[in-house]
Amino acid sequence: MSILLKKQEFVGVSQKELAQQIESKKKCKKKLPTWFNSVGIYYPKKLNVEQTSSELTALYKSQIVTGNSLVDVTGGFGVDSYFFSKKISEVFHCEIDVELAEIASHNFNILNATNVLSIIQDGISFVKESKRQFDCIYIDPSRRNDLKGKVFKFEDCSPNIIEHLEILFEKTDTILVKTSPLHDLSLGINELSNVAEIHVIAVNNEVKELLWLLKKDYNGSITIKTINLKKENNQTFDFNFEAEAKAITNLSEPLQYLYEPNAAILKSGAFKLIGEQLSLKKLHEHSHLYTSETLIDFPGRRFLIETILPYNKIAFKKLNIQKANVTTRNFPDSVMLIRKKLKIQDGGNQYLFFSKILDEKLIILKCKKIN
Repeated sequence: MSILLKKQEFVGVSQKELAQQIESKKKCKKKLPTWFNSVGIYYPKKLNVEQTSSELTALYKSQIVTGNSLVDVTGGFGVDSYFFSKKISEVFHCEIDVELAEIASHNFNILNATNVLSIIQDGISFVKESKRQFDCIYIDPSRRNDLKGKVFKFEDCSPNIIEHLEILFEKTDTILVKTSPLHDLSLGINELSNVAEIHVIAVNNEVKELLWLLKKDYNGSITIKTINLKKENNQTFDFNFEAEAKAITNLSEPLQYLYEPNAAILKSGAFKLIGEQLSLKKLHEHSHLYTSETLIDFPGRRFLIETILPYNKIAFKKLNIQKANVTTRNFPDSVMLIRKKLKIQDGGNQYLFFSKILDEKLIILKCKKIN
């Protein structure tokens, strides 16, 4: 029976409120284990939990910032502020939603984050009205709801950081901005000024957020830092944004080994530099699959190429494969259509890559995954 249909179990607590607490706490089990495992935590609406940073990405952000004071102008549930407080001695958590601000403040006390000051106010207004300087200002702007099908721009977000940049830089030398993976890097660089670094963060090969580190009066080269956070070894690859355009691509037929970059690298656009820096050949300029004769460490998945076939039913039938993991790169047919055409079920230990190679041929690569 739904808890909403049961009689009230706690004095002063409605069944609706109790249901919200249970539902929101479940959402925190993997995403926010510190909150989930702490006694006395009060949870906001499920949507607020879904929109907040995970502990993994919040911890990563805290390692970027330096100094003694930080303003989180879009505080929300307070996950980022909490992890900033582990690194920064004075954190100002600004949240205009009264209920959410009070929830965050309560939880900071439960988590013993005594150096976080909760402020029920618009964060931009707080910074503008403040008479003091801050070592860092952190902003997580939200996209407006009327952006269906449109290109994601900073000016389409709330707060619109573009119109506030000048005055924010009067109060700090460092601004850290978080956006969703939907934001285009080149477009964002053109929109913003003083971009020093862009961090592309993936968790288990799914890009979760982009971080834009802005420095006052900075006009040097931009460093792109990619990281794929994993249970075991994190995968990193850093490069200079301008260097990608100058990098040289070396093409080749498939050799002994195949490499597929992780999602953070693919989002970063380092399609030529990853091959140039690691001395790898590419199957096709637009395929983003790489190959070599000898096995190397690589920030992504690695495979031993066992069989190379042309893309046709007759050739594939000889492999006698009914179940496989299918990946396409620069290929005209979708994974769904390939499965239907070749009658392949999903899963198993077989790995099939469908790609276009340098002579524009369509091929199938049967591979064995290398851990």
